[in-house]
Amino acid sequence: MKVAVIGGGAAGFFSALSAKKHHPEAEVVLFEKSKKFLAKVKISGGGRCNVTHHCFDNKKLAEHYPRGKNQLKKAFSQFAVQDTLDWFGARGVETYTLPDNCIFPKSDSSQTIIDTFMNEALQLGVVLKTSCSVRKITPQEEGTFVLSLDEEEVSFDKVIITTGGSPKMSGLKWLQDLGLQIETPVPSLFTFNMPNNPIRELMGCVVEETIVKVEGTKLVGDGPLLVTHWGKSGPAVLKLSAWGARILADKNYQFAILVNWLNNPSEEEVRGQIKKAIQEAGNKRLNKFNPFPITNRIWNFLCEKIGFSEETKWVDLSKKSVNRLFTVLTQDRYEVSGKTTFKEEFVTCGGVSLSEVNFKTMATKKYPNLYFAGEVLDIDGITGGFNFQAAWTTGFIAGKLN
Repeated sequence: MKVAVIGGGAAGFFSALSAKKHHPEAEVVLFEKSKKFLAKVKISGGGRCNVTHHCFDNKKLAEHYPRGKNQLKKAFSQFAVQDTLDWFGARGVETYTLPDNCIFPKSDSSQTIIDTFMNEALQLGVVLKTSCSVRKITPQEEGTFVLSLDEEEVSFDKVIITTGGSPKMSGLKWLQDLGLQIETPVPSLFTFNMPNNPIRELMGCVVEETIVKVEGTKLVGDGPLLVTHWGKSGPAVLKLSAWGARILADKNYQFAILVNWLNNPSEEEVRGQIKKAIQEAGNKRLNKFNPFPITNRIWNFLCEKIGFSEETKWVDLSKKSVNRLFTVLTQDRYEVSGKTTFKEEFVTCGGVSLSEVNFKTMATKKYPNLYFAGEVLDIDGITGGFNFQAAWTTGFIAGKLN
């Protein structure tokens, strides 16, 4: 049996290794059009590679995928987080878990993961081909496929496509030509640009617990918020960008957000804290006494934003001033204009429609010997190791070639 895997990224390697493990007699060839395998793995997690997420309940795990959660819930029953840890552990890769439940190799180097894959491929006898582009796939009547490469045409019994997310529809046309339904790709993980907004001067400031809403929608993200030199980022924003990928694309990335800097305590609670500060620190200036769990730089920025001077004392606050303070702490409004892709970790919403694939086998319904795995599918997760887990899961299943 001849098996082709197209795309040498995370899902591609896992598919090829799984195929060779499940079918040792098969000839498995992994094609990568660029000069390097696993380029995205190399840069992921700041070069550390966030291999998965500390979540062992498959139902809860699936909730972290804006697209594909129902299908993945079933797929995780075949290969989930514990399986990932066991797989790497069996090959000498030790891992550790951060407080935010992200799991990394103990070496803190993505090269560990790359070396593990390369060694495994070598041991199993997977044929690795770089700088080798697959231009076209032509299905044959007997269920096989002819792959048109740069220089030649080669026939394969089974094909697994793992080419990753494509930012443009043109990158998926060759799959459309097979008669497969493609969901239009749009970016999924990105930060919010706020040109000319003075908050950008606070770049580097982080507030650990916030809630961010997109005005006029039901979109809500929570978690740490980071101020950057172009606007806002951090998990709260990245979650919003993933869940709202299509909605925000339709708005052409022009919208407003409301930030709750206090992670949503009740109005009564916030007003109580303000009242307490007036009673206990009445003669102190606001810029010298910050009773809230936000950085002093952000606190002073917010006070200035609503017109308090450096001389304003707590005792000076009128009822109107207290209302303004309450609003800026719980519904601080910012105009967003444009986006910046999150680091080099490009993630797309869109790709091969999930209705085309049987998630028990990852085979297409149209062509029983054509399989898909990874981000080429209309599957994407929020940050935290979820996209890699989807790659391992779908790759493992596709490699069974059922």
